[in-house]
Amino acid sequence: MTRKYFGTDGVRGKVGSFPITPDFAMKLGWAAGKVLASSGTKEVLIGKDTRSSGYMLESAIEAGLSAAGINVALIGPMPTPAVAYLASTFRADAGVVISASHNPFYDNGIKFFSNSGTKLNDEQELQIEALLDQALNHNAMECVSSELLGKVRRINDAAGRYVEFCKGTFPKHLSLAGLKIVVDSANGAAYQVAPSVYRELGAEVISINDTPNGVNINDHCGATHLDSLQTAVMVHEADLGIALDGDADRVMFVDHNGHIVDGDEILFILAQAAHVKGEMQGGVVGTLMANLGLELALKKMDIPFIRAKVGDRYVVEQLKETGWTLGGEGSGHILDMNHATTGDGIVASLQVLKAVIESGQTLAEVKSGMTKLPQVLLNIRLTANNADEIIVSDAVKQAVIEAETVLGDNGRVLLRKSGTEPLIRVMVESIDPNMSQAQAEHIANAVKNFN
Repeated sequence: MTRKYFGTDGVRGKVGSFPITPDFAMKLGWAAGKVLASSGTKEVLIGKDTRSSGYMLESAIEAGLSAAGINVALIGPMPTPAVAYLASTFRADAGVVISASHNPFYDNGIKFFSNSGTKLNDEQELQIEALLDQALNHNAMECVSSELLGKVRRINDAAGRYVEFCKGTFPKHLSLAGLKIVVDSANGAAYQVAPSVYRELGAEVISINDTPNGVNINDHCGATHLDSLQTAVMVHEADLGIALDGDADRVMFVDHNGHIVDGDEILFILAQAAHVKGEMQGGVVGTLMANLGLELALKKMDIPFIRAKVGDRYVVEQLKETGWTLGGEGSGHILDMNHATTGDGIVASLQVLKAVIESGQTLAEVKSGMTKLPQVLLNIRLTANNADEIIVSDAVKQAVIEAETVLGDNGRVLLRKSGTEPLIRVMVESIDPNMSQAQAEHIANAVKNFN
């Protein structure tokens, strides 16, 4: 069955427009509460990022869960991976994150985690959607009796516990002393915890974009807008820069030269470090969007590489299926199953810093074993919810065939709809950057003409 409301990363959209409305959030909380209660859930942990709309949605979800008889624990602004971890630490049965990750402030989203820190499976999401439809279309939301209503509590020491968890993933015999690091928290959920982690491990930290006001999250900062980090690294003559996104589940780096180190290169660095120490566990899971340069670099080390569908949930599925531990996306979602069950930007960054320190090299040097092929990614925003129709249209399919014919064996094309935004993404990769750009624009024009 096709999911109706849940995308690749929960439910997401523009605040005030369906489905990101108070009414929907309350009924979603109720439906999720009913499904989770059927499997023994008694308490759900709720965290959020720094969007002003988080307060509204938090109250609505809290009301829905309480109406279903589920207790609620509130932890306030906290990274998505922290909620996944803390749900288990505080013995909650599940976790909810209110965040639209890297999207602008006027978007928001709701996603759920199991008590093991993993996202809910498709079967659970379909069960939630079935109940949600009843509540939305038939006013079938039933409230438990007063004595069974869920109770709500606020947890005040969540941040400190998460900081200690992050530090615990870094070897005790190593230190960040001597490193000058610029940290860009995207005015998001990690604005307090991220600088603390690196400082407490010994680094000199210059913290930027750490003053959230409810509307400046991801605003030309963080993992999706690296200009300010690149500038700060150069101005402060830092050893490197670390950028998180609004909910800190992804991370990007900038080396001391001001050059970007993306998720594909991070995967290479981590795999190379494990390979050198004889600790590589199986292979690496990337996505359909992963740069061909990563695959070729891993092949030189005889490290297997497979591609999952785009979305960290699908990377996790492949990791579980293969028994491997390392995977991720070029956008900076990095999964190291030895340390976390979901993408965690801070934890992933610490593993990169570990590799840098143990190698005795700079970040620029440890990534030099991988050469990225020129890759062009164009995002075409849609005016209607017709991505599937566009992708299978004759004109667009013909444009893809023509581009693949031109590229031959020296490149590849990927056309897909976004799972979180009304976009169609066109990716073209080849050894010739001009050819990549030309063919990407050729396909994008076909999409725009249809749209």
